[in-house]
Amino acid sequence: MSAYPAVAGPVRDAALDSLLEELQRRHRGAVCAVLVYGSCLRSGDIYDGLLDLYLLCDSYRAAYGPGPLAAANWLLPPNVFYAEQADPESARTLRAKVTVISLRDFRRGCSGAWFESYLWGRFAQPTHILDARDGATRAEAEHALLTAAGTLLRRALPTLPEEGTVTALWEGALDLSYATELRTERSGRAGELARASGSFYAAVTRLIEGEIGAGFSLEGDGPDARYSSRPDAFAARAARAAWLLRRVQGKLLSIARLVKALFTFEGGLDYIAWKLERHSGEEIVIPDRVRRAPLIHLWGFFWGLYRRGIFR
Repeated sequence: MSAYPAVAGPVRDAALDSLLEELQRRHRGAVCAVLVYGSCLRSGDIYDGLLDLYLLCDSYRAAYGPGPLAAANWLLPPNVFYAEQADPESARTLRAKVTVISLRDFRRGCSGAWFESYLWGRFAQPTHILDARDGATRAEAEHALLTAAGTLLRRALPTLPEEGTVTALWEGALDLSYATELRTERSGRAGELARASGSFYAAVTRLIEGEIGAGFSLEGDGPDARYSSRPDAFAARAARAAWLLRRVQGKLLSIARLVKALFTFEGGLDYIAWKLERHSGEEIVIPDRVRRAPLIHLWGFFWGLYRRGIFR
């Protein structure tokens, strides 16, 4: 598989460097690579909201030692934490959502070994490798990222139109992946991402063209390149059924991960409210009873938000 297309990373400053050093100490020197993706990567401003960092570690035991955090990360990867670091020059505060997963689980989660699209759907989008322990680790991470893109296209293609532009192809594929999670973003988000990163997706599609199958072929270059495919009828029916199942599975696992984050993410309830408000434009108030006993009352609270259309 060819090299992963270059994705411009954020500007490094003292706050980001200090944060990365602290995260390495916090995880006992077991972090072998750091990835960044999401809105801050696209905007180029690491102080715009929460910086999405993925820490790839040697193993959960190496990152935490024996105990509940290692067990939780193994049972339902990944674990999510909050971290912040003040910038001494600008007096701004860098805030990050820090996600921890083992390199082994990351490779598996980007491949067809995972039915769930949580990782291979997420990391089919542009990602920058911020740090890597060595060249071999960086190569493993790049290979996993390309594998994620291939996994998403192979599983999405039988349900999509048989021909069209590369941008439309990725918009349809990302839409399928987004629909498997509890999303707060407005509709059309997949299209915005596909168009904003058109050159990246065109390059990725060209790299994995021969591995997609289903009679896939590509003509032209850049975002206006056109694809064609010829999936058989059985494959199309099976793929549609699989995506329906992923939607149910993914939303249930999204809730499970949110509940788990309450115990790992300092201020987890306030973070959830902030994220929902930011994307929905509606005020979210956490009731006192939910704060007192989240495991008892969180379910009714989530159900109310779902009925209001905050979650999709």
